[in-house]
Amino acid sequence: MGAKSFSDRIAEMNAMYRLPSHNKPALPNDIADQLKKFKEILFEEVSEIDEIVTAAESGATTLDIAVAIADLLGDIIVYCRSEALKYGLPLEEVLGIIMDSNESKLSADGTPMYDANGKFLKGPNYWKPESRIKELLESLSK
Repeated sequence: MGAKSFSDRIAEMNAMYRLPSHNKPALPNDIADQLKKFKEILFEEVSEIDEIVTAAESGATTLDIAVAIADLLGDIIVYCRSEALKYGLPLEEVLGIIMDSNESKLSADGTPMYDANGKFLKGPNYWKPESRIKELLESLSK
């Protein structure tokens, strides 16, 4: 028997910690409060970047900085994946749609374009992912 998938492990974690788990879109009545709590915890995680920056500026080793970044990104991904399961959102499929949308941002000649911060700029063939995400969620809600 092979290793468990990431999504299976998240489902087991949600069960272990008695967190909601849904296989189709489901929002609790207190969604606004839940989202505020999610935001607060996510901000706590993201604020760890300041500690990593300080370590980098203080001469921490490349390996120590890489470990801190890996832990930060991993924690955020686990937290977001668990949150998606709480709401019955198929995050892997949503990410596929978003990746397709990101790939549509290339310029007319197929080259990437960036802003001053390195963010992808939208080319002439760009399409927004929301309508396809909506179609996906509607198909799961039937």
